[in-house]
Amino acid sequence: MYNAGFVPQFSFHVYDHPMARGFQNRFSTQYRCYSVSMLAGPNDRSDVEKGGKIIMPPSALDQLSRLNITYPMLFKLTNKNSDRMTHCGVLEFVADEGICYLPHWMMQNLLLEEGGLVQVESVNLMVATYSKFQPQSPDFLDITNPKAVLENALRNFACLTTGDVIAINYNEKIYELRVMETKPDKAVSIIECDMNVDFDAPLGYKEPERRPQHQEEPTVRTRKNHAFTGSGNRLDGKTKGIEPSPVPIAPSDIKRGIPNYDFKMGRITFIRNSRPQPKKTVEDDDAMNRFIAFSGEGQSLRKKGRKP
Repeated sequence: MYNAGFVPQFSFHVYDHPMARGFQNRFSTQYRCYSVSMLAGPNDRSDVEKGGKIIMPPSALDQLSRLNITYPMLFKLTNKNSDRMTHCGVLEFVADEGICYLPHWMMQNLLLEEGGLVQVESVNLMVATYSKFQPQSPDFLDITNPKAVLENALRNFACLTTGDVIAINYNEKIYELRVMETKPDKAVSIIECDMNVDFDAPLGYKEPERRPQHQEEPTVRTRKNHAFTGSGNRLDGKTKGIEPSPVPIAPSDIKRGIPNYDFKMGRITFIRNSRPQPKKTVEDDDAMNRFIAFSGEGQSLRKKGRKP
């Protein structure tokens, strides 16, 4: 198993020549590549599919330990048949000799089939400062905090290559993202780096149509309501003549009260009789003067003559 803290304490050179030192410090070999699902063993290695690292044979670790390479170990993978390349890290050295195991998304980027040949070379990459991703499906917008999800998923990656389509797993769903841009180079290392992340519009995303600002005001239709316009029924079953519906009262027929022009603040006036009293005429005054109280004649119920 590969130990990231292991640092070789010696270097090996055949002869002291500048070209020889440059060639000797470079790891380059070919392997038959297979997907992780082909890895023999009882343990489930689905964790390899969630990142950007490969599994190499133990002989690769032996060769790398003899070279004066820089850590962490980063590799360039090339498919010479299709002229496709990408970059990755190494997870373990437990594969069979002559075989390496790759994540499925990485084999798709390289256009490799099961058992295809891949060239593996050790490289040194610059530390990333900026990267831009484009989701390959609008479903990525359903994630509440996409930057946090991507940051957590990139912990299983060692480097990024412009043009690759990486796959991340979130809530038991696979989301694919294309690496649109990386700085300061087209291939960068993302191990222990402070990287700014940006997103492009998802593939196939359509912006919602904006409604015009000026909206037509709804027309208000006035409807005259007539109270008690229904027909009644008699309890004895006889028909009842339908009376004409009352004529609605026009607003001009409603008279408002006369305001109290003598109103003063802080004073309450109780109007006992709001109706105007009729004016007294001369005939009424004469009738009041001719009125004599208790001047009528009394009547008795008994028909008896009066005593003289």
